Amino acid sequence: MTVADLSLGMRLKAQAGWNQTDADWRRFLHLQADGCFVAELDGTAVGTTTTCVFGPVAWVAMVLVDEAVRGRGIGTALMRHALAFLDGRAVRSVRLDATPLGQPVYEKLGFVAEYSLARYEGVLPAAAAHVTDVEPLAPELLSEVCRFDQAVTGTERGRMLSLLYEERPEAFRVLRRGGAVAGFLASRAGANAVLIGPCIARGDTGRRLLADVPRRCAGQRLFLDVPVPNLPAVSAVEAMGLTVQRHLLRMGRGEGVRDRVEELWASSGPEKG
Repeated sequence: MTVADLSLGMRLKAQAGWNQTDADWRRFLHLQADGCFVAELDGTAVGTTTTCVFGPVAWVAMVLVDEAVRGRGIGTALMRHALAFLDGRAVRSVRLDATPLGQPVYEKLGFVAEYSLARYEGVLPAAAAHVTDVEPLAPELLSEVCRFDQAVTGTERGRMLSLLYEERPEAFRVLRRGGAVAGFLASRAGANAVLIGPCIARGDTGRRLLADVPRRCAGQRLFLDVPVPNLPAVSAVEAMGLTVQRHLLRMGRGEGVRDRVEELWASSGPEKG
């Protein structure tokens, strides 16, 4: 896949009703230019997939096939090609967030279920008060945030977080306890809604970070992908008045990744976990 294929990616994601923007596709190519692929059928581009290698862990995303040619094995072919690429990079763990449509394909390729995520959506009213202990993320704290993220997710996602911060530093918030990072939250614009996430936090810090969202995003449509096993996160999001749109299933292939789901308050989205 190259920049010349962005119009294909945008057409297929719109066909599927997904939330990605042109900036998201460009970010996929920036992070792993050699790991993004297009499928052709009789000389016509009809499918996409992206991968991103974070050391021993990799993510697969954007497995999209034109609805006119679904059921012909194109999605499976894309996945096999992506997995062969990742196997060649000596990746030990491959993860993805599956839609119900994709789950049977992934199961046949050796992926197993880990836990469910619920996509919450809604429009928030303005916050009644400022959350005083939540602050903008200063550049000098970015490396600490990246280390904090790795400790919770079991994945070295510093490249991705640094790129998101470079694009929109104002979209990051952090909360510190005793001078150390205890949680952070990011957001980004989408085609259909603002995506809130990742939100990585210890204890009740996640609830404080989420409480700051209405002040900045009131009146906008929001999406949050919340791990269902994190009951405090589910409770906090539902208390905000957001409702479940759909469910995704986090799946893995190879060695399991030990992420701390109780500290994952909102995913970064299906693209990178």
